Amino acid sequence: MCNKMFYSVMYNLSVKEKYNFSLCFSSLSSSSVSLSEELQCCVCLDVFSDPVSTPCGHNFCRICLKQYWDNSQIYSCPYCKETFSKRPELNINTALREVTLIFKEKFSLRRSEVFCDICDERKLKALKSCLMCQMSYCETHLEPHQRVLNLKKHKLLDPVENIKDYICEKHERPLELFCRDDQTCVCVFCTDGDHKNHNTVPLEEESKEKKTQLMKTKTDIQQMIQKRIKKIQDIKQSAELRKRSREQEKAASVEVFSDLIRSIERCQTELLEMMEEEQKAEEKQDEDLIKDLEQEITELKMRDSELEKITHSEDHLHLIQIDPSSLYRAPDMKNWSEISMKTHVSVETLRRALTQLQETLNEKLTQTGGSILVTNNYLCLWMKMQQYAVDVTLDPDTANPKLILSEDRKQVRLGDIWHELPANPERFEKCVSVLGKKGFTSGRFYFEVQVKDKTDWDFGVARESINRKGKILLSPQNGFWNVWLRNENEYSACDDPVVSLCLKVKPQKVGVFVDYEEGLVCFYDVESRSHIYSYTAQTFTEKLFPYFSPCVNDKGKNSAPLIISPVHYNK
Repeated sequence: MCNKMFYSVMYNLSVKEKYNFSLCFSSLSSSSVSLSEELQCCVCLDVFSDPVSTPCGHNFCRICLKQYWDNSQIYSCPYCKETFSKRPELNINTALREVTLIFKEKFSLRRSEVFCDICDERKLKALKSCLMCQMSYCETHLEPHQRVLNLKKHKLLDPVENIKDYICEKHERPLELFCRDDQTCVCVFCTDGDHKNHNTVPLEEESKEKKTQLMKTKTDIQQMIQKRIKKIQDIKQSAELRKRSREQEKAASVEVFSDLIRSIERCQTELLEMMEEEQKAEEKQDEDLIKDLEQEITELKMRDSELEKITHSEDHLHLIQIDPSSLYRAPDMKNWSEISMKTHVSVETLRRALTQLQETLNEKLTQTGGSILVTNNYLCLWMKMQQYAVDVTLDPDTANPKLILSEDRKQVRLGDIWHELPANPERFEKCVSVLGKKGFTSGRFYFEVQVKDKTDWDFGVARESINRKGKILLSPQNGFWNVWLRNENEYSACDDPVVSLCLKVKPQKVGVFVDYEEGLVCFYDVESRSHIYSYTAQTFTEKLFPYFSPCVNDKGKNSAPLIISPVHYNK
């Protein structure tokens, strides 16, 4: 029967289901308890009865799930808590039902090894055990318990081998009660003795409550399992994203440096060609000069020879008639003292080649959003950014009443008194902050801030709709893209979460670059020409303003102002 049912079920299963079912079925003899757990409804904690499946793929007894939904205002899975917009139609999972039937039959045959205590010769398997009689009966010998009135009152249960475990050792009575004070099973007579006045309840009631506790524990464990499964998924997803990002960075790096190498080779070729052309031009110039000099020397020698003849002539009359000025008149010669010889390659040629190389590198780095580190710590990219320098001035209408602004609106520091100023909606009231006068809704802009002699500061850019009246939390989510200094040497980027920065050199002047369309905000140490931090892949939809806060004075230690410095272009 079992084999026939097994092959019938296997015929209707998919390949994967056949494999799993075969494994489960083959392990019945060695791991019935484990398989019982696999075929167990998490509501009643028993083997499935008429199993049904929810849309999320979990299985329950049809009655259990029906009662669960009848007593709830929402329709959700008792296992994973996924909710459904309407009550799903429940159809019995016929394949799973066949599996559970086979398991129940196999398991019942395996565990029903208790025999009737009345049978004399051929012992039949017991159908029930009686706690009052403390005996087990087959179907035939159980008949009196179903017919005789007094025997019908006896407590019957499924056959058990160790029936003594269900009997009170002291009173020889069935253990029908549970003492909650002593946490032990007792009989009725125990409540008049050692357990008198104790809190006792029927075993069925305690079992039901224990089952409820186990259900809660099972639910908690399942939730813990789900959380850990979700964590594993998050870790794998994060690892996959990091892997993709690394691969993209590697590919971009290879492309940048390949282009750089090609640019260097091209520049080298062009430089050599230019040097070759200059060398040829110089050689031709030298040849022309030598030719001119040789021609002048020939003419001078002819004059010298003529003078030599005249000076040795005996024809005094002819000698007297010669005009000396005609002999002394020099030929049309160049002023050779004004002509210098080139002994080295033109510096301008090398400079042009270097500039071209830098522009190529800058272009590639800008395309990658400044994410690829190269030699000289972003020097080329930073030099590119300086080209977008703007004239930033402070807006007094936004300044906190304790701030003091310089007349040229280029410096800000914290004062000691609260100034009575108009209550502008744009003004910072609690935080000692101020915005730049001009905002930006597109393009790129760059400015530099001197932070020399300060122990605390924060600045960067902020969107127009930021909170200006209450407490401010600096983060991109709140509309701020900033870096700060605390306690003289603690640098951080106000990201979410905050990112601690390890700077080898204490910045004296910091440059801020923004690319609105690219969603990029970069900070640079101007003097060391090194990168500090970058916010990348941001989305800007509002006007952005330069943001400044000189922070508290710290008993005079931090009284120096923040200074918006003019940008000195590096070439």
